[in-house]
Amino acid sequence: MTGQANLAGTLAALAATTCLAGMPVAASAQQAAPAPAPAVPAAALAPAPAPAPVELVRSITISGAQRLEADTIRSYIRLKEGDRYTQAAADQVLKDLYATELFADVQVRDNAGDVVIEVKENPVVNRIILEGNKRLKEDKILPEIKLSARQIFTRSKVRADVARIIELYKRQGRFAASIEPKMVMLDQNRVDIVFEINEGPKSRVRQINIIGNEKFSASQLRGEMVTKQARVFRVFSSGTSYDPDRLAFDQQKLRQFYLTNGYADFRVVSAVAELTPDKRDFIITYVVEEGQRYHFGDVKVDSQLRDFDGDALAKRLPLKAGQWYNAKQVEDTVDSLTETAGSFGYAFADVRPDFNRNKDDLTMSITFRIAEAPRVYVERVDVNGNTLTQDKVIRREFRAAEGDAFNSFQIKRSSNRIKSLGYFQEKFEVEQKPGSAQDRIILEANVEEKPTGQLQLSAGFSSLESFIFQASIQQNNFRGRGQTIGLSGDISRFSRSVQLSFTEPYLFDRNVSLGVDIYRRDFNSFNFFNSNRNTTYRNATTGFQVRAGLPLTEYMSLIGRYTLNLENVTLDRDTYYLPDANGNLQCSIFLAGRYLCDAIGKRTSSIIGASVVYDTLDNRLRPTSGSQVVLGVDVAGLGGSVRYARINANAAKYFALGKGFVFSLRGEGGAIKALSNRTNDPTIDDVRLTDRFFLGQPQMRGFDIRGVGPRVLRRFYSGFDPRDGSGGVTSPDRNQWVDDALGGKYYYLGHAELEIPLGSGARELGLRPSIFVDAGAVFSVARPAVSGTTLLYQDNITGRLTTSASDSAGKANNVAQKFDETFVGNSPKPRISIGFGVNWNSPFGPFRIDIAKVLSKVDGDDTQAVNFNVGTQF
Repeated sequence: MTGQANLAGTLAALAATTCLAGMPVAASAQQAAPAPAPAVPAAALAPAPAPAPVELVRSITISGAQRLEADTIRSYIRLKEGDRYTQAAADQVLKDLYATELFADVQVRDNAGDVVIEVKENPVVNRIILEGNKRLKEDKILPEIKLSARQIFTRSKVRADVARIIELYKRQGRFAASIEPKMVMLDQNRVDIVFEINEGPKSRVRQINIIGNEKFSASQLRGEMVTKQARVFRVFSSGTSYDPDRLAFDQQKLRQFYLTNGYADFRVVSAVAELTPDKRDFIITYVVEEGQRYHFGDVKVDSQLRDFDGDALAKRLPLKAGQWYNAKQVEDTVDSLTETAGSFGYAFADVRPDFNRNKDDLTMSITFRIAEAPRVYVERVDVNGNTLTQDKVIRREFRAAEGDAFNSFQIKRSSNRIKSLGYFQEKFEVEQKPGSAQDRIILEANVEEKPTGQLQLSAGFSSLESFIFQASIQQNNFRGRGQTIGLSGDISRFSRSVQLSFTEPYLFDRNVSLGVDIYRRDFNSFNFFNSNRNTTYRNATTGFQVRAGLPLTEYMSLIGRYTLNLENVTLDRDTYYLPDANGNLQCSIFLAGRYLCDAIGKRTSSIIGASVVYDTLDNRLRPTSGSQVVLGVDVAGLGGSVRYARINANAAKYFALGKGFVFSLRGEGGAIKALSNRTNDPTIDDVRLTDRFFLGQPQMRGFDIRGVGPRVLRRFYSGFDPRDGSGGVTSPDRNQWVDDALGGKYYYLGHAELEIPLGSGARELGLRPSIFVDAGAVFSVARPAVSGTTLLYQDNITGRLTTSASDSAGKANNVAQKFDETFVGNSPKPRISIGFGVNWNSPFGPFRIDIAKVLSKVDGDDTQAVNFNVGTQF
């Protein structure tokens, strides 16, 4: 018998055959009757034979076992030696052994009391193999598979694993996924389990139907939902995939929308998601009841707190009788009253709105009841979760200490200050828990540290400087003390710099900051000549700055600084110098320009300055609300060879508009005035070239680096007669001109930018697009003496450029250069650009691209429609 004993007729036939062959009778056929004889009259029947004797089990033998001991298998069954052997007993043996899930096949035979149980063991799993999984990697699927290597294979476990994997794909929106498990037999009764996965397409939401809406269109209601209909323009959106949790959330979004528009009786009758027959798409249908629209009735405040006058509070509430009912305004009012009570020390103030709905005149009267509560004091401040950062680094950012009266504004401010450190998770809030008494509260800062050390290697591209390489190492929380130490350097085709910096935010545990920067910067200006880029001048600056900060109020601080710079501006003598009447080489205004010749030399700048900072930003790293104003003054002249006074002002305001939109307004401006006259020449400005303001990329998008403001353009001629310089035309290609930005003594710049939120899929990619408007100008510099149309000759004897038409022997020199030099761009007229940009925290590092269109410019401004920077981080 194989599997189980059943079908009496078949077993009887088997028993008869077995007996004829002289073999032992099978257990299931032992009680079978002989084949029926032809019917005879009842009178001829012989007396009924006596019942067959019942056999007892004399022995139980196990055969076919490979891994399991015979005694172990006997322990699984209820049949024992000496028990009566019956058909029911044999069936129970089969049930007992199959229940262990250790056997693929079991046979029971009886030989006159000697019972033989022949088993075939289930194989052992050798390994689990996944095939066809591309969207979900093995590290996501394998934890869901309970069957593993060296376990006993059973079909039930495989079916359960298939169900779990299918569910995993459903959670990813792939409802058409199918899995076919296969078994590959190996030697020694081992098996490989192969899950062949057909992931199928991601199930999208094809259509969202809304039934019962009359006041608002279906498209308007769909716009309020997180789930979106699959369309071509939403290819990067994750909201088009079906998610049961999102379906429930959308019902709440619909309810919230109607409640904020006065429909207090609104409800979602049903929400059904139907999978199309091909399992590729879902069709979602909402049935809604809008109900009637309500106005606010009487709005009152019933306060049990002695410091609160209910009538006075009611007059200040934004809710007024006659306005359309808005549930969101009611929630905001509750939060506002709770926060106001918290600012007076009532941390556990209970504010509850009581609604009185009048269906006759469709009004909703509300009474905000503020229950009596004790004043609360801070019992303890706990800091948890910090493993590297010292407790004092976090505690010193708290605006409330043990024993202070509770103030909700101070707690919120503490949260913002701790978040602004940049050491912990972004979604951090100081938690409030009841203390040992009703008038006590415990403040908990449960922080989750994130890496604060940065080792960065970047390779970027600038539209002006070509490739840029940067390297920096910085620790923003050095030794867990909140100190910042860093070393950085960068090199490009035309500039290089290195800087070492250190900042101690709390010197000697006092609320005084101290910082030091030591740096070396080399900048090479350049121009084009005959399609070759040449260095115009080199400005090398070596210096250091010491700064100290002192808080004046909670939101205002004073920062003082001292800077010492050693500058050296040089020009290539072989290219830009000509001999004077005495034969001494002098910088030639015809080769380099008077404005550059004037900049040559060594100078020392000793600068003392101070800034007043007003800062209410919610997060200094990525603000969404608040403002910042910085007013700074610097005076050079405390020693050194440079004398000037400079003032700068910066202001920014951020607005969180809801739904992820952030609007910002930023403005800045500055002025510089020389404190001494360098010369009586009106064509030479008293403020040196290296001390002036410059404007362009990246401060002002749509323009190139230093592309805005006063400049001297030198246009070269081609096709002229080399004998006398007659004829010729200037090149229309601006890249073939000499374009030297002169900067200005005054500048202003403004930005208006709106950051646009994308779907969760784009947020996971780190995409943050924005649209912007930039406007600004830099102006006011002494008009330099330009040479107009000029001829430069090549000396026949020395080979150098000269302004002389003949050499020392009196022979005529040929004309080597002919150019026209003009001064342009010295205007306060605003330059305006509009455009859009995208910030992307790519796997290769930060990437920013801006595409701008210039609406307003002045002759000479250098525009650049597309500006981008890309780098890689390690």
